[in-house]
Amino acid sequence: MYVVKDLNVKAKTIKVIEVSNVTTVTAFVLLGLSNNPQIQILLFGLFLVIYFLTLTGNLMMLLVIGTDSHLHTPTYFFLSHLSFLDAFYSLTIVPKLLENLLSIWKTISLLECFTQISLVILSGATEACLLSVMAYDRFQAVCHPLFYVVAMNRRVCTGLVGACWAIGMGTSLINTLVLTQQYLYGPNFICSFACELLPVLLLTCSDPYTSTACILTSMFVLGLGTLVPLLDSYIRIIMTALGINSANGGSKIFSTCSSHFFVTTVFYGSGLFRYMTPAAGSALEQVLSVQYSVVTPLLNSLIYSPKNQEVKAALRKMLARKSRFTF
Repeated sequence: MYVVKDLNVKAKTIKVIEVSNVTTVTAFVLLGLSNNPQIQILLFGLFLVIYFLTLTGNLMMLLVIGTDSHLHTPTYFFLSHLSFLDAFYSLTIVPKLLENLLSIWKTISLLECFTQISLVILSGATEACLLSVMAYDRFQAVCHPLFYVVAMNRRVCTGLVGACWAIGMGTSLINTLVLTQQYLYGPNFICSFACELLPVLLLTCSDPYTSTACILTSMFVLGLGTLVPLLDSYIRIIMTALGINSANGGSKIFSTCSSHFFVTTVFYGSGLFRYMTPAAGSALEQVLSVQYSVVTPLLNSLIYSPKNQEVKAALRKMLARKSRFTF
């Protein structure tokens, strides 16, 4: 028989269900970044600006790529999906973060928490695969320029992007389903501003062996399957650049690949530091989590836009066309 009880947590009623004298958690309390109201207001303003810039930058990139026929190439096709992923990831994390910074009741339901975990894994795994595909695209453009159009035709590009999304969805589905099999009897306090896989796994009362094995397997397979092709592509690109006698030719190759290299370094570097840090709610963990979850999606659009002359030219053209229509 199910008996619903009410527990008062920070003056907020959170429902739990008692089944055979065992209390099952149906909501979590996100402890967030700070309990100081003044700091929370400052953080709200800062993150709101970052959130606005992230969505504006990435959606502008999608709009420019979609409207300018000169950017309908494999490179920008992949970049449009990267921009969509960054906007999607920001939409998954930041709105709840902003809500909790202004709210006294920093709670999230079990369903919302698992949904957020699933979407975070989906976007992270898909982006890891996409960055590897983008490195392969650069490899084909630099090392086999004469066969580039044939090697990276529309069908191949669509298939590669489809595979990235399929791998991301599969990884997300498997890990989330395995996590739902764990028993959550309490406590229900998460030392973070968002629901993430590892902090929630620490709250389980059953044996986490299956979930841990699933996470480690996913990380190993995904890491090996994306990093090895990515490094191989860049090694070949570097070898090609060093083999060119012309200084301008080598510098042009490095300039072409620099944006993707910076984005990849930020993604893997911040992700590695974030998930190698013990999930104990420390200040360092919170800073790394903010950098990975809030700042990184903004950096990608900032890295690509100013360095890319084609994007800037397309943006100027789009704004000029809009001004003509306006007047």
